[in-house]
Amino acid sequence: MTNEALLTRREGAVLILVNNNPAARNALSAEFYTAATQALADAEADPTIGAVVLTGAGNFFCAGGNLNQLVTRREMAPAERRERLELLHGFVRRLRDSGKPVIAAVEGGAAGAGLSVALACDLLVSSREAFFSATYIKVGLTPDGGLTSFLAEFVSRQLLTELCLTGERVTAERLHALGAVNRLVDAGQAEAQAIALGAQLAQGPARASARIKALCRGAHARTLDEQLEREAVSMVESQGDDEAQEGIKAFLGKRQADFAALRRR
Repeated sequence: MTNEALLTRREGAVLILVNNNPAARNALSAEFYTAATQALADAEADPTIGAVVLTGAGNFFCAGGNLNQLVTRREMAPAERRERLELLHGFVRRLRDSGKPVIAAVEGGAAGAGLSVALACDLLVSSREAFFSATYIKVGLTPDGGLTSFLAEFVSRQLLTELCLTGERVTAERLHALGAVNRLVDAGQAEAQAIALGAQLAQGPARASARIKALCRGAHARTLDEQLEREAVSMVESQGDDEAQEGIKAFLGKRQADFAALRRR
């Protein structure tokens, strides 16, 4: 599928979604939100897709909101502004709730809502030369797209406040040290390495992967008893699943499990 805002292609079991607005450093748009949200929904229903990679055209991940469009929001009623914002938030929820692993491949930089989108993904592969910035303060705006929630998962309140109040650039190396970036790669290699990671994950048990994603989302905010309950429910379901039957038989038989065959049934 191809349109002006979003390019998509397949590499084996990996779906690649490309934000296609390189002239504006892939500034976000309603067209992109709509197309990308639908593409994720379609991927969810397609058993041949095992993972999704999200990246930007022209060696830049995303510069955030389009300021030429945002400047007109002042003339809108608050309810209309909220309606436009919900397109972004709906996309972020779709990223979060997808049962398929979603991997951000970041080249160049991720700023403003672009950083929100990158952190909304399950895993993040970044060029060592990329930067990250909560730039909202620079133009008198406040974070959206779940940025403060995602940042709070791995930084202190003091650092969260600093990043949002200054809007200063943070290197990929620093985010890697903080735990937000999974893989650091050479410039120009983020997409290829993210696809390779996606291909690896796509070979795993799809339903178990979805359950693990659900357990990991928000685990930091739950009490131990709440998480134990969620883990118990998930484990009981998994034990009755044919994925577990295949995995255990393969382990005991000293062979590679063939989870892909289960998805083809």
